[in-house]
Amino acid sequence: MSKYEEIADIIRTRISDCTYPVDSKLPTQSDLAKEFGVSRMTVKKAIEMLTIEGLVISKQGNGTKVLNSSFWDKEDSKFRLNNYNGLSNDLKDDPRQLTSQIIEFMVEFPNAEMAERLQVEESTPVYKIIRLRLLDGEPYALEHTYMACDLVPGLDDSILLASVYDYLWNTLELKFAGSYRHITAEKPDHYDKDYLACKDDDPILQVEQVVYLENGRPIEYSRTRNRYDVRGYSLLDVKNS
Repeated sequence: MSKYEEIADIIRTRISDCTYPVDSKLPTQSDLAKEFGVSRMTVKKAIEMLTIEGLVISKQGNGTKVLNSSFWDKEDSKFRLNNYNGLSNDLKDDPRQLTSQIIEFMVEFPNAEMAERLQVEESTPVYKIIRLRLLDGEPYALEHTYMACDLVPGLDDSILLASVYDYLWNTLELKFAGSYRHITAEKPDHYDKDYLACKDDDPILQVEQVVYLENGRPIEYSRTRNRYDVRGYSLLDVKNS
């Protein structure tokens, strides 16, 4: 384990045991560097790792704040994945045709919970997007997506009907650090019943996730929902020796 990973692990433990409680500020990077006998750059890398995990947020001139990350179940850390490709890329080798239907596309101000997930102020405009993804014309998944408008300028219907992630990668040239996913079974809501042809007792598989840029800022919070008999997920847990 590298030194910055060791430091991140210590700070993570201090957050967990409330040595650094929610809404408190971490010691300055200079103070942490002095405590651990390392450079500020090493501490910065540790803080960036914790930012990607959604545990802290750093603002220039305002220090590093501990976030209320209770909406992630820390016992579900095996669902923390290191990359995200977007559905279009995930299904590029599938012979079926993937298309999209826009159900809602608007700009709004986030509530407190959404602002925390995206690490923005409640006065920051965000996109609210609901898309139905279809394979050969059959409902496949329903995506509820939120993105900060300042990170994704120029988003429009034509992009939503094609591939949002192609636009983020190739046009905006954004670099991703990773994603945090939480997979649960849910009851269907009215959107699921209307667009996924769900009955009242059909289980829904939901993937809730935050996708992070290399600077640690979340670019997307989303919930992808599909019927239990349409799509599944496989996880490979590799033990490092």
